[in-house]
Amino acid sequence: MELVGVRLELPANTPIVLLKETTGAGRILPIYIGGPEAAAIAYALEHVPTPRPLTHDLLRNLLVELGVEVRRIVVTELREHTFFAELELVQNGAVHRVSSRPSDAIALAVRAGTPIFAEEAVLEVAGQEAPAEEEETEGAEDGLVDEFREFIEHVKPDDFAP
Repeated sequence: MELVGVRLELPANTPIVLLKETTGAGRILPIYIGGPEAAAIAYALEHVPTPRPLTHDLLRNLLVELGVEVRRIVVTELREHTFFAELELVQNGAVHRVSSRPSDAIALAVRAGTPIFAEEAVLEVAGQEAPAEEEETEGAEDGLVDEFREFIEHVKPDDFAP
């Protein structure tokens, strides 16, 4: 899967991450996520410097320090309108799979340069057809990037305070 970006779904201004199949039908997988996770993914995609490591940066740093490779992340399941994911980690040749929210897995994947996958069963249920024409896809991606930049420029830590 390719991470197309994060955007706000109108009219509710709900953050959504968009993944796109890199092979096959090129379906789009939209996953609703929380605001802090959207910001974490956006910061990583835009290479926004932070004065201190954010949570996902800390996780990546810990894994690197412990010699753990994040081999891939997989969106594994959609159950009762909730997506599930797994981190596939490798340490000293041993493979470990750890349950994760997709948003956290994606935020880590962006930082670690890790490939993102989705199970076919998930794509069959939640995947949406990509725009038919190449031009529509390029225009949509440009619009997503613009929305993304707008989100990053105006998001503040106080926006996520309880």
